[in-house]
Amino acid sequence: MSLNIKNERVHELAREAARVSGRSQTSAIEEALVLYLRQHGADPAENERERRLRRMLAMGERFRREERAPARGPVSVDDLYDARTGLPT
Repeated sequence: MSLNIKNERVHELAREAARVSGRSQTSAIEEALVLYLRQHGADPAENERERRLRRMLAMGERFRREERAPARGPVSVDDLYDARTGLPT
């Protein structure tokens, strides 16, 4: 794999990060990116399937909290219609 960075400032930062950490530039950049992702709520160790599952569970929780779904039990067909007007709710 290859990453070609054409920004001198980024190269300077990578060299300095490597120097102060005693690591290679690649290792210093990897550590910085892992920290950055964690600070922004992403887990770099989590795979795509786990991310999707976590997002779906969060959507379901928001849906439940907004009371768009019944608190418990299955939905019956009658629950989908307004009892007064007979129209869909």
